[in-house]
Amino acid sequence: MYDYLIVGAGLSGAIFAYEATKRGKKVKVIDKRDHIGGNIYCENVEGVNVHKYGAHIFHTSNKEVWDYVNQFAEFNNYINSPVANYKGKLYNLPFNMNTFYGLWGTKTPAEVKAYVLHLITITSTIDTKVFQSVDIMLLLKTC
Repeated sequence: MYDYLIVGAGLSGAIFAYEATKRGKKVKVIDKRDHIGGNIYCENVEGVNVHKYGAHIFHTSNKEVWDYVNQFAEFNNYINSPVANYKGKLYNLPFNMNTFYGLWGTKTPAEVKAYVLHLITITSTIDTKVFQSVDIMLLLKTC
């Protein structure tokens, strides 16, 4: 007899099973896959850990959580900092004030909003689909 039946051996299921057994509970974990780890599972291919289900990044600024997860496996302190190469220049993604300053020389949210509104008024030279972007609409609402 089990105290808990855990369906799924991904992060949540595996951690719950681990913590429950530490507290004396009897658990059974089932998963449709033949391995634990869920979507963060890696398989070793010729000495290289390959992310079988795509890249995964664990983020936290909580030291207690960071220390907890590092007891199971060593995590890299990776910071995702994507950039776009546009006409030979690099720009921050997602959009931020550095991106707009690099593109347009604008220094404040009000300047960005004014410039984007100006661009909208000259739609004869700009593809208007650009302004249907969720990012641009959110930008205009927050400036």
